[in-house]
Amino acid sequence: MQTYFTPEQLRDPDTAESNKILRTCVHCGFCTATCPTFRLLGDELDSPRGRIYLIKDMLEAGRDATELEAKHIDRCLSCLSCMTTCPSGVHYMHLVDHARSHIERTYRRPWHERWLRAVLASVLPYPGRFRLALRAAALGRGLAGLLPAAHPLGRRLRAMLALAPAHLPAQGGTGPGIHPAQGPRKARVALLAGCAQQVLAPEINAATIRLLTRMGVEVVVAEGAGCCGALTLHMGRHDPALASAKANIEAWSREIAGAGLDAIVINASGCGTTVKDYGYLFRAAAAELRDRAALVSGLAVDITEFLTRIGYAPTRPAPGLTVAYHAACSLQHGQQITAEPKALLARAGFTVREPAEAHLCCGSAGTYNLMQPEIAGRLRERKLENLRATQPDLIAAGNIGCLTQLSGGPVPVAHTVALLDWMAGGPAPAGIGRRTPG
Repeated sequence: MQTYFTPEQLRDPDTAESNKILRTCVHCGFCTATCPTFRLLGDELDSPRGRIYLIKDMLEAGRDATELEAKHIDRCLSCLSCMTTCPSGVHYMHLVDHARSHIERTYRRPWHERWLRAVLASVLPYPGRFRLALRAAALGRGLAGLLPAAHPLGRRLRAMLALAPAHLPAQGGTGPGIHPAQGPRKARVALLAGCAQQVLAPEINAATIRLLTRMGVEVVVAEGAGCCGALTLHMGRHDPALASAKANIEAWSREIAGAGLDAIVINASGCGTTVKDYGYLFRAAAAELRDRAALVSGLAVDITEFLTRIGYAPTRPAPGLTVAYHAACSLQHGQQITAEPKALLARAGFTVREPAEAHLCCGSAGTYNLMQPEIAGRLRERKLENLRATQPDLIAAGNIGCLTQLSGGPVPVAHTVALLDWMAGGPAPAGIGRRTPG
């Protein structure tokens, strides 16, 4: 694709990078075949190729974003299926994140969108605030019918109330501290405790720590580490996202400089995709921060990558259960991790089945199911139909957003690591305790 940025425009690092990405695109349209929103809506502007043209026109002209760009780029899930499909290697993730940042800076959204986005950005990354918000939502669920379905804000608030759990887990979040290895120490890792996951499903971190420590791994939850920055980054709020990322880099750098780290383990694949990209996000920072960001990115691994590396093995007999494996987009497309989770589940004794259209998003996508509830709802039903067609006993996934999106039906859902911990001596995940083997 030809571009016509001026030398002055190209002095901006983000514009220079977007120029390189745009020039990589050859207009082939392969991306349209695997784009969830194009499959649903059939609008070229709701495909990666269409959005690339919108972004090119907006950035090249150096103009403010309009309602047109905001509408169609807001509809993008950032599932990154297009990056897996693209034969030319177009790095769509970096391009669309730049576009979102530009839209956030230059386009004035309707008041109700500004308000809701500000609330989400100021609540979701903070476990204490998020817990209070969920408690309030539980009290307000009965009033959802009073919200005007004809208004976008009413529909979005209804979606938020529907997704909020009726009861929060009693267990608290994962606080800073060191969890010693059992037996001789084989490795020392930092665990990203995260933000929303601590509130919605604290058992995921608990299972991760139990499993790793039993395998001889010391686990540290670093003081000062928190939200990875993904939630605000994908809302176009560049500065708050980088502030979260920088806090994590500083927290983990202290551990690296102290007792050292063999890896930074992440059990929410949406977070993992972002942490692995810290080197890129800080590529134009001062040398010290740039180097520390690159080091952190290099140490970041998904929990299934690390368990494969250190030789996970079950200690319980095969449970005789069939698992429908849902591949989170951030894992299969963002990190290109496809084989490890399925291989580990099979090693643990589960019969693993993949649904049709495994490459398509479930509709969660960070805050997407809150901001675009109609599209997210259609994607959820499509995904659940394909998963149920495998006739599973349970559904496994490696991302908290997907687990939240797919829960509530007759088939229980569980994080991959919770199932692996169960088969290696831990408790059965909630909802399948009656099937505990042995």
